[in-house]
Amino acid sequence: MPETEVLFFRDMDDLVPVLNWLDTIPRKAQNKCIIRIERLSELGYELRRPEADYLRDGIYELRSKFQKVNYRILYAYHNKTAVLLHGCTKERDIDPADINIALTRYELFQSNPGLHTYSE
Repeated sequence: MPETEVLFFRDMDDLVPVLNWLDTIPRKAQNKCIIRIERLSELGYELRRPEADYLRDGIYELRSKFQKVNYRILYAYHNKTAVLLHGCTKERDIDPADINIALTRYELFQSNPGLHTYSE
């Protein structure tokens, strides 16, 4: 299976929410999340539990755990590209507000992918 392109969503203020969120979590948790992102790039739609799961309305989650804290990166597919939209922690279920943030960002991305794609 060919690799899946993985993009980071960029908002109207040129902020990259997932990268900003990664900067706030412990280094070992960051590393685990980065490994999940790499696995998403390698496997795309084939990535399954325990590494990834479908939530709802086209939103998926990358799943990591470090020291009893569950870290999640919410993403969606745009054609054959995975777009990383939102990062959060959870205890039991992901807060519906976090999914709604991801959905709003995905709608923005779909309206203008070039404007809402982070590039270094």
